[in-house]
Amino acid sequence: MIHSLFLVNASGDIFLEKHWKSVVSRSVCDYFFEALERATEPENVPPVIPTPHHYLINVLRHRIYFVAVIQSEVPPLFVIEFLHRVVDTFQDYFGVCTEAAIKDNVVVVYELLEEMLDNGFPLATESNILKELIKPPTILRTVVNTITGSTNVGEQLPTGQLSVVPWRRTGVKYTNNEAYFDVVEEIDAIIDKSGSTITAEIQGVVDACVKLTGMPDLTLSFMNPRLLDDVSFHPCVRFKRWEAERILSFIPPDGNFRLLSYHVSSQNLVAIPVYVKHNISFREGSSQGRFELTLGPKQTMGKAVESVLVSSQLPRGVLNANLNASQGTYTFDPVTKLLSWDVGKINPQKLPSLKGSVSLQTGASKPDENPTINIQFKIQQLAISGLKVNRLDMYGEKYKPFKGIKYMTKAGKFQVRT
Repeated sequence: MIHSLFLVNASGDIFLEKHWKSVVSRSVCDYFFEALERATEPENVPPVIPTPHHYLINVLRHRIYFVAVIQSEVPPLFVIEFLHRVVDTFQDYFGVCTEAAIKDNVVVVYELLEEMLDNGFPLATESNILKELIKPPTILRTVVNTITGSTNVGEQLPTGQLSVVPWRRTGVKYTNNEAYFDVVEEIDAIIDKSGSTITAEIQGVVDACVKLTGMPDLTLSFMNPRLLDDVSFHPCVRFKRWEAERILSFIPPDGNFRLLSYHVSSQNLVAIPVYVKHNISFREGSSQGRFELTLGPKQTMGKAVESVLVSSQLPRGVLNANLNASQGTYTFDPVTKLLSWDVGKINPQKLPSLKGSVSLQTGASKPDENPTINIQFKIQQLAISGLKVNRLDMYGEKYKPFKGIKYMTKAGKFQVRT
């Protein structure tokens, strides 16, 4: 299936390669580099690139391209899911998945890749199994391995490998038993000039951090589960019970994992949490243009809109921007023509505004179209879809765990057209 894996950094250099079935020359990546040059944005590289003798399947995570080389036809999503598992495993082991972290732990990286694929086919991709096979690196373990010449590979086979619950190891013990769940929603929207919603959808995930003794059996129910479309579950979830009762029943993995991801696409269910009043105008034959922006919250259930960042790609004919921000700071890059305004937290009593003029090149014609405005923001303790956890129950163990649930909404691709 997967013959080779190449890791390519933001500069376009291959900094790590791993081969399973046979050694594939680095020159196969030339097709990937050609596609990278043609792409307008780094994330616009086609995920599947056919070549005369191979297929290149890639994902971009943390500014690193993970490029898998396959020779026969394979379902592309199968390979893409495996590549995401590789990234998640690196993140779990090293805390971050960066070029520096991978180079610093190159021995562990090769050990992990050797265990995750057997002759090109996925074998052990569950974090709990891998951590029993290959111990996560620590400073002390690294020093001992350097002195003794030993490796991080465990001496015993993992207990979960042959179990019906392969994602959870046996004999887990904690003094404090805790289960935390984060409901994180990302809203993608396009708002037209008049403030009407052209398109809006929500991508949501429920991330869990479960540290419970023994083999607990959990059930999680929602107030309004019918909101969720296109739901994708962790393998631990009993799907038949979800289909019948809309209740999540599962034996959780130990530690951090993604319980489910979902999609809310019906526009009448998607509330737009911020609004923008704008007046951007350029006059024909004039070297000056008007730029006015005001931001405000709406439909946020009284929760504060934080970490607001506004950016806009101004027309090529703009030389400079002379603006006054009532809150936060703005920057304008005269080379790239990118205007950025770091607003921070929106105060509903005193709405932030950015007003002033922009200078155009003398004799330049009026820009064909007004710039679009991209907005980033976060809202704590709010799931914008209205999704709410009803209750979390535990069976199979006698102790009472501490339970916590947190909600967060953030902007994905949130664009306002002017």
